[in-house]
Amino acid sequence: MRRDIGLLILRAATGLMMLVGHGWSKLVNFGQIAPSFPNPFGIGGSATLAFVIFAEVFCAIAVIAGIFTRYAVIPLIITMLGAALVIHGVDPWSKKEMSLLFLVPFVTLFFTGAGDLSVDKFRTKA
Repeated sequence: MRRDIGLLILRAATGLMMLVGHGWSKLVNFGQIAPSFPNPFGIGGSATLAFVIFAEVFCAIAVIAGIFTRYAVIPLIITMLGAALVIHGVDPWSKKEMSLLFLVPFVTLFFTGAGDLSVDKFRTKA
């Protein structure tokens, strides 16, 4: 049970920080941000921003709830790797650190799953 409480705290805290601290402002300011949003993979700034919003808002909500957790963290892992290694690739450590700090719990949740205190647990009960 302590493991599941720990995973709940990890999911809720990391997901909320991602949603409130990063994703929400991108969602509500899409029109202003899109024209100048980085385009590191050549798909366009708007498409890249849409993917980042999907990860930082919708996948973060799924992580908080613990629904399809292992799938929901994949876009978040991709986003954080892109931020750390591509967007801030040549920047000093202090610019990469935030992305890498978010990356660790998302990778952890990929391997552990959401735990018993999650929608995933109730969804998979037969």
